[in-house]
Amino acid sequence: MSGRAATAGRGGAGRRRAALAARYLTLCLALVVTTGPLAWQFLTSLRGRGENVYEGVLPAEPTLGNYVRVAESFPLLPYTANTLVVAALAVTSNLVFAAMGGYALSREGWRGRRAVFTVLTATLMFPFESVMISMFLTVRGMGLVDTLVGVWLPGAVSVLNIMIMRAAFLAVPRELEEAAVLDGANEWTRFTRVFVPSARGALAVVCITSFMGAWDDFLWPLIVLTDSEHYTLQLGLKSLAGATTVNDQRLIAAGAMAALLPMMLLFLALQRFFFRGVGEGAVKV
Repeated sequence: MSGRAATAGRGGAGRRRAALAARYLTLCLALVVTTGPLAWQFLTSLRGRGENVYEGVLPAEPTLGNYVRVAESFPLLPYTANTLVVAALAVTSNLVFAAMGGYALSREGWRGRRAVFTVLTATLMFPFESVMISMFLTVRGMGLVDTLVGVWLPGAVSVLNIMIMRAAFLAVPRELEEAAVLDGANEWTRFTRVFVPSARGALAVVCITSFMGAWDDFLWPLIVLTDSEHYTLQLGLKSLAGATTVNDQRLIAAGAMAALLPMMLLFLALQRFFFRGVGEGAVKV
């Protein structure tokens, strides 16, 4: 009997080791798939002019000269400044309006709350391309074509961010609100002093997603902007990639890495709050 138990124990331990090995192998494959293209772009941006970008993995003579050439090939700093303006506006407006909208949807006692929630949720099913023309006509009617405000306005607040904030506010313990009411706090005081500080993680999620959406947006700026002085960074990189005199994979890779750097820095600065906010949003939807 003891021999059978020992054999079963060894078999169970072997299965657990095999499952653990399969798990780590899957994670390694996912890491290669997700970070492989990024690593390839970075290594390509470090290759010298005489190197073949498709030969070997590591650059033979690493250099940062491609980044200097990118700055000299097209107005990198003005395009970056334009993108930062749009991203800053998008982050600010989404933080304010998403927090207010999420708070309103999380409060009970007002008629039409479920209907508003249903309508907002239904809008998530429509792709951007289905409303693109009407959005452009609206922006043109407001005289905002070829302006950075016209680029920012459609993304001033995201329904998804409102839902994130609603879920975070629903997760706030009711006892905190009841204690604030007993202390004589009005609605605005409860919102700013109780709910917003309790949802800092969700606010970090809204900040990162809004910044990434504005920073990476290409199609809408392409439709709205006509003057190259107002181009965002993504449009500038497209013009760099399409220029026949500058069609160099090293420069394109260097420009892509330069565009990626601000998002990486923002995520590294807010990652602690970001993962907390993901957990907050998963508590109650």
